[in-house]
Amino acid sequence: MIFHQISDWNDAYANGPNIPGGERWPAAWVQPAQAYRDELGGSGRATLDIGYGERPRNRFDLFRPEGQPKGLVVFVHGGFWRALDKSFWSHLARGAVESGYAVAMPSYTLCPAVRIADITREIAAAIAQAASMVEGSIFLTGHSAGGHLVTRMISATSPLSEVARARIRNTVSISGVHDLRPMLNTAMNADLRIDDAEAQTESPVLLRPLPGARVTCWVGSTERPEFVRQNALLANIWTGLGAQTCTIEEPGRHHFNVIDGLADRNHPIVRTLLADAV
Repeated sequence: MIFHQISDWNDAYANGPNIPGGERWPAAWVQPAQAYRDELGGSGRATLDIGYGERPRNRFDLFRPEGQPKGLVVFVHGGFWRALDKSFWSHLARGAVESGYAVAMPSYTLCPAVRIADITREIAAAIAQAASMVEGSIFLTGHSAGGHLVTRMISATSPLSEVARARIRNTVSISGVHDLRPMLNTAMNADLRIDDAEAQTESPVLLRPLPGARVTCWVGSTERPEFVRQNALLANIWTGLGAQTCTIEEPGRHHFNVIDGLADRNHPIVRTLLADAV
């Protein structure tokens, strides 16, 4: 009989130090993201820094396909709710844009300036603003902390309006942190300031899914065991609560390159996100 127990919670959620060459990221994303903004900006298909709220980081970039968009994809970035912004990920819009969809990529206010519950409300506001600009179905995807935030949008206590909720067709959470309770054991919680009450109200695994919710939980097979566990956890629990769920462990992918497929319209992660689009 083998027992498992986590003795170092900081290491359990530490990605860079546990990935060979992990120090390359996030800098490795800067140039391709800028190149994609320049490319679409040159053709008039990128609108940057669209406001959706009063705080300085309440801005999103919108990338449009050629012709009328088939619908709207929203990508929410990670960084443990306390780092990075929309500028690192622009190139990841390519797969959906080349499939005919508009893609919105919001920044949001970071902890410790706000709480995670505040970020949840900001993302809902960003989605609402983007949805007012693009017709059709909405597809949500997010990475790490962004995976948490997009699954909060399809939780029963989602701050989205009923109209916006009804437009959501599919959600793909990539390496999402769906249970916030382990974060209480990490040093980063000095910034996050999660307490037991907020963990209860902001953890998707502790909430019911919206009726008709459809979510794919996607993770790299070589990620930290906690991310693999968190990925499977949401699908396991929400399956029992009536959601349509699917779990994918992409072979050979780690926490930083698991999102690369979003830049390729033919990659399974893009096809999964846009599956059965109407």
